[in-house]
Amino acid sequence: MTIELMVLDIAGTTVEEYGAVYDALADAATAAGGRPSAADVQRWMGAGKREAIAHLLADRLGPVDDATVDAAFADFRARLDQAYRDRPPVALPGVPEALARVRAAGVKVALTTGFDREVTTGLLGTLGWDATVLDAVVCVDDVPAGRPAPYMIFRAMEATGVHDVARVLVAGDTVRDLQAGTNAGAGFVVGVLTGKLDAVTLGAERHTHILPGVADLPALL
Repeated sequence: MTIELMVLDIAGTTVEEYGAVYDALADAATAAGGRPSAADVQRWMGAGKREAIAHLLADRLGPVDDATVDAAFADFRARLDQAYRDRPPVALPGVPEALARVRAAGVKVALTTGFDREVTTGLLGTLGWDATVLDAVVCVDDVPAGRPAPYMIFRAMEATGVHDVARVLVAGDTVRDLQAGTNAGAGFVVGVLTGKLDAVTLGAERHTHILPGVADLPALL
């Protein structure tokens, strides 16, 4: 089966951001009255960040109102912005070369992310990634629900003109990335080990491949 589209996560999959997003989530939730453990934060890896904060607060405080979640989310974004200023994200080793190689072979590349559009635009701007590198970027605020829902994958297909989900490869470093790929019916659902999860944890989810990283995808194709 010829792959026409690769749909890749950003943080921990194509971009090294040194775990800043999860530190910012934990710190913002704690500042708002939550008490998230590392396991709590891990459970929300790959999810929309506002959704993650709402659940991290609810675990400790019970149902929380929108104003509380909005304030914590704003705090999260401010913390993340400062973290990225202090230590700018970089492309993971071999990723730019891998993206160039598959696009030269006629495969389109889309990024999906649990970040909103504003955060994503700033992050990709830091990397210098634009339409010369990517065919589409889909953010969690572009769709009705983030991962594990498959909607960002479908939106990436729409944006790139790909009709057959069996010709789509989805790759990510979190359980939710794999769940979204499976829920979409993607032909390839690939876990990569460049994030915080190991092969045992990722391998427990439905998948077609577990690879060291995105740099290994051209050889797979």
